[in-house]
Amino acid sequence: MGQPSRGLPPDRWSGNDRDWEPARELPDPPAEPSWATVLATTSRLWLERRGLRRPVSADAVPKSAWRRFGLLGLVLVVFAAGALTVALIRQTAKDPAADPAGGSLGAASAVRDDAAAWIVRRVSPGAIVACDPVMCSVLQKRGFPAGSLLTLGPSAGDPLGSSIVVATAALRSQFGSRLTSEYAPVAIAGFGSGTAGVQVLVTAQDGAASYLSALRADQRARRLDGTQLLGNDRIGSAAAAAAALSAGRVDTRLLITLAAMAHQQQVQVLSFGGAAPGASRDVPLSTAELAIPPGPAGRGYLRSALALLRAQRAPYLASSMTTTRLASGRTVLFVGFAAPSPLGLLGPSAPLHTQSSDHPKKSPGKSKPRRKKH
Repeated sequence: MGQPSRGLPPDRWSGNDRDWEPARELPDPPAEPSWATVLATTSRLWLERRGLRRPVSADAVPKSAWRRFGLLGLVLVVFAAGALTVALIRQTAKDPAADPAGGSLGAASAVRDDAAAWIVRRVSPGAIVACDPVMCSVLQKRGFPAGSLLTLGPSAGDPLGSSIVVATAALRSQFGSRLTSEYAPVAIAGFGSGTAGVQVLVTAQDGAASYLSALRADQRARRLDGTQLLGNDRIGSAAAAAAALSAGRVDTRLLITLAAMAHQQQVQVLSFGGAAPGASRDVPLSTAELAIPPGPAGRGYLRSALALLRAQRAPYLASSMTTTRLASGRTVLFVGFAAPSPLGLLGPSAPLHTQSSDHPKKSPGKSKPRRKKH
């Protein structure tokens, strides 16, 4: 025989036909089990290993039972995964340590809103307020004048061009300990806690040490003049109000205003207030509730008092002068001054010019308080 024909298939390329054998067919690979079968087997083995069922041979279980076991195992797996997810969500909600920032974004936003509402209500609109961009935006939306906001971005040098600093987490991170040790050592209000907390601080233009020294000197002067007011028989006060006067805790502007009002008529102080949550005890009380006489005399008293209050000029012009009804049903005159409280209005050797009842009254047109010359 000659060369094999190239036209024949490769399995026929042989020099001897007797050596040729037909090609063997390979057996088909076993079919892969379905997911239902796998889940059923897993569930059965898990139950048998824990003694929850007796082992059985695969032949003793019909195919329909395997399908039921598979579906049951699938349901168990899905149920266990859902229960685990719910448990993790509940644990995260209950565990405060799960939120390293000390509060959710919603809680931090609520704290900023509380601080902004207090600032708009109690801080003078002419005071320059330093804040981070987010806080400044909240203040502006709340109605605080945009021209009185000093935005402190990451590249800001310091907040010394302001009267008030709103210490948020952003500013505390930006300035570190210098924020209170150098720039603004005294808090007049505080809201929230942790990293979400917001403090309203008074800026110390000449440094923290100088401001604290001036604050102590101012308190000594307020103590002296408060005691002097207590000796005026035209000024009466409740026990708590008298204690605040003798301790020097009353704002200088209120002291001067009470002295001026006493020149015109009898003054009865029911209480002093205005301390915000989180404020330092050294911050003066800047509001007062004054008794209004009952009957027709009360209307004349109120007209005279309001005329005097409205005739004042800054910094002695009150930011609030309204009548308020107490829970007891009594109507009082509420007088309040905006933050921050200025220091140094009372000289150490220039006490208030208070007037006793045997002196003539001052007319409302001459309402500006005067001092004794020494």
